[in-house]
Amino acid sequence: MSAASASTAALSLPQARALQLHAQGLLQPPRRRPRRTDVVAAIERMRLLQIDSIHVVARSPYLVLHSRLGDYPMAWLDEALADGRIAECWAHEACFVGARDLAPHRAWRERGSHWAQRHAERMHREHRPAMDALLARIRESGPVLASDFPREDRGVSGWWEWKPEKRWLEAWFALGELMVPRRERFQRVYDLAERVLAGLDPPFEPSTLDSAQLRRHFILDGVRALGVAQARWVADYFRLKPAVTACELAPLVASGELLETAVRGWDVPGYVHCEHAAALQRARDGRLRATHTTLLSPFDPLVWDRARALAMFDFDYRIECYVPAPKRRYGYYVLPILHRGALVGRLDAKAHRAEGMFEVKALFLEPGVEPAPRLVDELAAAVERAARWHGTPRIRLGRCRPAALGPALRRAWKAGAG
Repeated sequence: MSAASASTAALSLPQARALQLHAQGLLQPPRRRPRRTDVVAAIERMRLLQIDSIHVVARSPYLVLHSRLGDYPMAWLDEALADGRIAECWAHEACFVGARDLAPHRAWRERGSHWAQRHAERMHREHRPAMDALLARIRESGPVLASDFPREDRGVSGWWEWKPEKRWLEAWFALGELMVPRRERFQRVYDLAERVLAGLDPPFEPSTLDSAQLRRHFILDGVRALGVAQARWVADYFRLKPAVTACELAPLVASGELLETAVRGWDVPGYVHCEHAAALQRARDGRLRATHTTLLSPFDPLVWDRARALAMFDFDYRIECYVPAPKRRYGYYVLPILHRGALVGRLDAKAHRAEGMFEVKALFLEPGVEPAPRLVDELAAAVERAARWHGTPRIRLGRCRPAALGPALRRAWKAGAG
């Protein structure tokens, strides 16, 4: 199929959603039990996996994979890092990327294109002797954790109260001198980049792309990960600056690397990577059917761009864990609910691991979404799967909107137990 024929008919919005879910690995539920290799494959498909340490439920990277792979052992992600099949770097934010995708990220970092790089450079200017001494220690004595350095102000804690050594380690990580060969209880182990790079699989080869070529690389990768995208959404995926415009994408359309398609209801074109040409045609023909129901991480690529989630799914989503409690609308750690191609609601969850209890503090369906039997059954199954995977198989359900959803879910769980 030619690029011209691929871009003739407009997509409906549900068809565009299906194409995006296909690209993200969220279109249909897994058809088989997960394998270790699926972890790296999923990260490579998304092009990155954002890291966040909040763990009222499973930490975000594990939960993002669960949405796509189902009931997999969380240790597989840790093993993939320790085996050198994935690596950590700054991308959208701090992320895991496939080992084969690391070279352009390191080359992009060397050009000072990310805010973390600029912050680290300022940190080094202000604390050069201490930072250089820390790097020398690691060179001589080997890997360290931040916990290897006792803090003097023992009563202080929190993200913004890191001890100096933690800040310096993070700065060297952003500058590329240190990398993370493994994690211990999710805490970063820091070592010299040269030693970590030597253990990657496949072997690391530095990128030879110049700045313009690297930007083009990340533009194409962003569109590929999104399935279909408006130009204004592309830059956010890898935090590119300046913003990507239709004029910048026009040569990529002319070369056939991107396909341009209309989407009904959009006042701008959509762009599709040429690797998704067949999927684009299947979407247009109505043959990409969204059948997956699952809970998403707040940091899932599908929803982390608020403007994109609103335009694509009519879903206004804000990560409220960073919002003062009195100003929260839905809760601290709210998981979007994906159901058959639509974002139909959200739930505020907490895994009480010692008690084996998965608490759904509150569950909200979107306005206009009715608790139809299929939605109730598939949502009940999705919550049950998530609870069991967390090792918290008992479910406690709090308030629901609409109120009738609560009894319906309890009946579904009781029927399943029977």
